Amino acid sequence: MTEPSRDHGPFYPVSLDVVGRPCLVVGGGPVAARKARTLQECGASVTVIAPTLNSEMEALVPSLHTVERRSYDPGDASTFRLVVTATGRPDVDGAVYADAEAAGVWVNSADDRAHSSFILPAVHRDGAVTVSVSTGGVSPALASWLRNRLAAHCEGLGALALLLGEARQELQRGGLRSDAIDWAELLDGPLPQLVQSGDLDNARAIVRSAVSH
Repeated sequence: MTEPSRDHGPFYPVSLDVVGRPCLVVGGGPVAARKARTLQECGASVTVIAPTLNSEMEALVPSLHTVERRSYDPGDASTFRLVVTATGRPDVDGAVYADAEAAGVWVNSADDRAHSSFILPAVHRDGAVTVSVSTGGVSPALASWLRNRLAAHCEGLGALALLLGEARQELQRGGLRSDAIDWAELLDGPLPQLVQSGDLDNARAIVRSAVSH
């Protein structure tokens, strides 16, 4: 399998809605299991193709859409919306990439930037808030290191997002634009600290006061 000739420019960051959409994971090892679990947690309809499954992947089997205990066959990738291949075999991962590219399907080859049409960032989630860090595939270790440090400062952001979301909906119900509030000024005040400390009553009072003015 020859290397793709195209140059990689900056990657376009995007969050995909995969709920109910058919996604394929090729491989049955620990890396493939992590990819399958993440897709599953995001609501995707996940199919796994692999001749053997490790214990992590076996544990996911009851909740996966389909498991095909066999080797990858040419053309398997073409019927899916999103494909991740993590077999650890360059010939197989390269073949999956070629099939997906030919079919216009987005594909990620684990630890192989050259055979990926998209890459996966290091992610921290807290409710509706997602913090992701990418180094463009150059250093996943650095991305994970930075993600962990950012995560330490993100405690309570999920609850904060819900409060602000409620306020935004209240404005919209009242026929007001969401930019009627200076959100930056609100967030630079005591609101985040109140949420982090669990004082949601006072946090909600601050938000309601801002919306009512």
